Amino acid sequence: MTAKSAAAAARATVYGYPRQGQSRELKKAIEGYWKGRVDADALRATATELRAVNWRQLAEAGIHEVPTGDFSYYDHVLDTSVMVGAIPERHRAAVEADALDGYFAMARGTQDAAPLEMTKWFDTNYHYLVPELGPDTVFTADSTKQVTELKEALALGLSARPVLVGPVTYLLLAKPAPGVAADFDPLTLLDRLLPVYAQVLADLRTAGAEWVQLDEPALVQDRTPAELNAAARAYRDLGGLTERPKLLVASYFDRLGDALPVLAKAPVEGLALDFTEAAAANLDALAAVGGLPGRRLVAGVVNGRNIWVNDLEKSLATLGTLLGLADRVDVAASCSLLHVPLDATAERDIEPQILRWLAFARQKTAEIVTLAKGLGGGTDTIAAELAANRADLASRAGSALTHDPAVRARTAAVTATDARRSQPYPERVAAQRAHLRLPLLPTTTIGSFPQTAELRTARADLRAGRIDSAGYEERIRAEIGEVISFQEKTGLDVLVHGEAERNDMVQYFAEQLTGYLATQHGWVQSYGTRYVRPPILAGDISRPEAMTVRWTAYAQSLTTKPVKGMLTGPVTMLAWSFVRDDQPLADTARQVALALRDEVNDLETAGTSVIQVDEPALRETLPLRACDHPEYLAWATEAFRLTTAGVRPDTQIHTHMCYAEFGDIVQAIDDLDADVISLEAARSHMQVARELAGHGYPREAGPGVYDIHSPRVPSTEEAAALLRTGLKAIPAERLWVNPDCGLKTRAWPETRASLENLVTAARTVRAELSAS
Repeated sequence: MTAKSAAAAARATVYGYPRQGQSRELKKAIEGYWKGRVDADALRATATELRAVNWRQLAEAGIHEVPTGDFSYYDHVLDTSVMVGAIPERHRAAVEADALDGYFAMARGTQDAAPLEMTKWFDTNYHYLVPELGPDTVFTADSTKQVTELKEALALGLSARPVLVGPVTYLLLAKPAPGVAADFDPLTLLDRLLPVYAQVLADLRTAGAEWVQLDEPALVQDRTPAELNAAARAYRDLGGLTERPKLLVASYFDRLGDALPVLAKAPVEGLALDFTEAAAANLDALAAVGGLPGRRLVAGVVNGRNIWVNDLEKSLATLGTLLGLADRVDVAASCSLLHVPLDATAERDIEPQILRWLAFARQKTAEIVTLAKGLGGGTDTIAAELAANRADLASRAGSALTHDPAVRARTAAVTATDARRSQPYPERVAAQRAHLRLPLLPTTTIGSFPQTAELRTARADLRAGRIDSAGYEERIRAEIGEVISFQEKTGLDVLVHGEAERNDMVQYFAEQLTGYLATQHGWVQSYGTRYVRPPILAGDISRPEAMTVRWTAYAQSLTTKPVKGMLTGPVTMLAWSFVRDDQPLADTARQVALALRDEVNDLETAGTSVIQVDEPALRETLPLRACDHPEYLAWATEAFRLTTAGVRPDTQIHTHMCYAEFGDIVQAIDDLDADVISLEAARSHMQVARELAGHGYPREAGPGVYDIHSPRVPSTEEAAALLRTGLKAIPAERLWVNPDCGLKTRAWPETRASLENLVTAARTVRAELSAS
C-alpha cells in the first residue's frame, strides 16, 4: 500500500475511557451497593448504561472503533485475575457464593480475609490490585465480562475492539502468593496461562470480535533476555492460533526498546505505540526494524496522561513520518483516557481563554478524530482546526501566568547549601529526642482523620453561600478539638490536627498557590471508588500567604503533646497534578519546593516541633527505564531537601510514602535526609522494613501496621505481630508505630477501634521489650 492510500485508511480509536460517568454515577452506585442501599441488579444496570453512554459519545465524536472490556467496577487487573481464574484461596468461597461480593472482597478485604495487595500502575497515580500466584495456581477461562460488554457494543451497531491486559504484563505484575517462596517467578506460569488466553480469544471471536487489543505496557520497562523470550513465545503461540480475532499488541508510557523487534517479528496483525512520551525513540526503532509491512500501526500521538491541548501540526508531522512504515496507520491517544477527566467544558470557573488550553477525554477524542481526518484527507480538510490550535498554543506561551520573573529569579539563586540541614542526622536525633521526650515505639498517625458527611456538607454549604466563613471555621475548630481529644484519650504520642479543612492533600495547597488552576469536575480514578481532582499546574509557583499554620497552631494549643504540621511534598504536588509540559519538571519542582519551604519555616516559627512532608509519589514518578533514574532522583530528592532543610536541628522532619515498590529507591529515601519516614507495610507483611535494613538505613522508620485501604479492623495481636516482624529489621529505638496511610477515607467506628488496637499493640510490645 502506498503512503497516500495508508493515509486514506486512517481511522480514529482510543484504548480506554473514564469509567465514572459525568457525575460519578458509578462511584455512587457501588458505594450504595456496599451500604445496602442499591441492589446488584441496579448496580449492573447503572454500569450497563454508563458503558452505552461512553460508546455512543465516542462514536458520535467520530471514533471508528470503540474499546470494550476496559470498564471496571474496581480495577482492570483484578478483572483479569477473574478472567483467568486466579482467585486467592482465602477468597474462593466468597467468589463461589456470590461473584460480585467475592470480587469486592478481593479488592477491599473482609474482617476474616485480607484483600489483595494494591500498588501503582507503572508511573501513574492509578492503583491496581496485585495478582497472587504460585506454583500450584490453576488457571481457568471466564470470558463472561469481556463477551458481555462486546455484545453490548455490537448491539448498538458499533465497531468494537475488546481490550485485555496481555499475558506477559499480567504475570510480570504478579507476586508470589502468601506462603509461596519469595523467589518464585510468576512468569514461569506462562505456558499454563496461554491456553486460557486462547480460550478467551476464541470466545470473543465467536461473539463477533474482529480485533482484540492485548496491552503489554510492562514491555516498555527494562526487561531481561528471558522476559523478552517469554514475550516472543507468548505472541508466537497466540498469533499461531487458527480460531482467533486479529491481534493488536499495545504498549504505552515509554519506549519499547529491545521489545520492539520482538513484537515486530511476532505473527500479530498490529502494534500500538506511544509517540508522545517516547516519540523519537519509538519512531527510530520502528524504522530500524523495517516498519510493519502488511500490518496495522496505531499511533498514540495525543497525550493520554496530561490535559494540555495537542500541538496538531507537530502530531501530523509525526504521523506523516509513520506513513509507509505500516500497511495502515491509525490515530489514538498514547494510552487509555482513564488517566484524564471527562470533559473540560463542564468547568465554569476557569477563564474561557485558559480553558481553551485544556483537553480532557472528550476534547482529546476530538483531537484524535481531527488528526485522523487530516492524515486521511490532507491539512486543507482541517484548516480551521489548525488555525484555532495555533492560536491556543500561542495564547498559553505568551501568558503572564506561565512566566513570573520574581519566581524565576528566586529559583535561579538557589545554592547547594540551601538543600542541606545545618547538622548531620546523628547530632539532630539527639537534639530531637531531648526536645520531644517520646517513649520507645512512639505512636502516631499519617495525618488525615475521617472526612465525615458533616464536614463535606459544611464545605458544600460554604461554596453555596448557605454558611459564611466564620460559621465554617467554627465547624473546623470543633472537628479539630474532637480529633485531638480522641487521640489523647487513645494514647497516641504524636498527634495530628486531622486535616478537616482539606478537600485533598494536593488540591488544598494548589488552591492557595499562584500558578495552579483548580477544577470543579475534573475527577480521575485513583483506585476503586476513590476519585481525585488533580489540580492543573499551569504557571510559575509562589505562596502568597501561610496555608496551614493557624490550624496546626490551634491544634497545638489544645494539647501538651506534639502536633505534627502536615504538608504535601514538591514531587507529589507535581505527580498528583496535571503538570506543565513547557519546562523541565526539575524547574517546576524547585519552584514548588521554595513555596513549601516558606510554609515549613513558618510552622516552625509558630512552635511546631514535628513537621511531616509527604512524598508518596516519589516512587510512582520514577521513570520506567533505569537509565533515566539518576537524573530524576537527583532533582526529586533535592526538591524535598530544599523544602525541609531550613529548620533547626531539634525540629523533627517526617515524610510518608505508600502503595509503591520501595526496594529500588531505598538510596533515594536515604538521600531525602528526613528524620523519620512512615511507609505502607501491612499488606506486604513488612517487606519494606527488610528492604530498609538491607540498605542499612540509619534513621527512624514507621512501617505501617494498619491497612487503611480496607474496612476491616486489625486486631491487637495482628498489629503486634507486624511490629514484632518489624523489630527483626529495625531496632526498637528507631521504630515508630503507625497506620499505612491517612484515615480520610475510613469511617469513625473502624478508625477508633483500629487505632485503639494499634496503641494497645505498641504498649504490649514495649512491655515485652522491657521484660526481655
